[in-house]
Amino acid sequence: MFTKRFQELSEIISQCSYTSFDREISEEQAMQIFHAFLIQIREKDGTVFVVGNGGSAGIASHFAIDLLNALKIPAQTLYDPNTVTCIANDYGYEEVFSRPLDLLLKPNDLLICISSSGKSQNILNSGIVAQSKDIPIITLSGFEPHNPLRSLGNLNFYLPVVDYGLVEMGHFFLLHSVIDTWNCELSSKQPPTSLSHAK
Repeated sequence: MFTKRFQELSEIISQCSYTSFDREISEEQAMQIFHAFLIQIREKDGTVFVVGNGGSAGIASHFAIDLLNALKIPAQTLYDPNTVTCIANDYGYEEVFSRPLDLLLKPNDLLICISSSGKSQNILNSGIVAQSKDIPIITLSGFEPHNPLRSLGNLNFYLPVVDYGLVEMGHFFLLHSVIDTWNCELSSKQPPTSLSHAK
């Protein structure tokens, strides 16, 4: 059973679709763009904000920790229970991330949105706020290929499967690969600094 599940995960990751806005790009280009965004954050004293619900929230927190600890890049999630419950109670759960982001997002920041379905309204609202402030967005989604989250991102990772477990494990793998390849590249040379593919 475990072997079969691992094979399914491996197959889904190999089928990951990478787009810059709505343009298909290669895996290598996607990683270059991701690294370039992170370099820009570090050089210009920006912050990476990462949002997700449920299992995706756990992935978001893990990635934020890796950015802080491994890459020395400022990163944060928005999961303080007092803040979440206050906003959910007063304005609705759809606003739990977008309202804080409307205040916190500054030029040179980056928003990463994680949603298995790509349809979670609170995640979509976060992207809409970031777009209104001209903040770049990276999305990770699954399920349907035309999910609305994919249309919001400067850079998009999409896994073509309707299975929460596989999508979440795939997203975790992809984000860990961003950290791991950064470290590997730094051992020999600096990661690329061009954002031309994401413009």
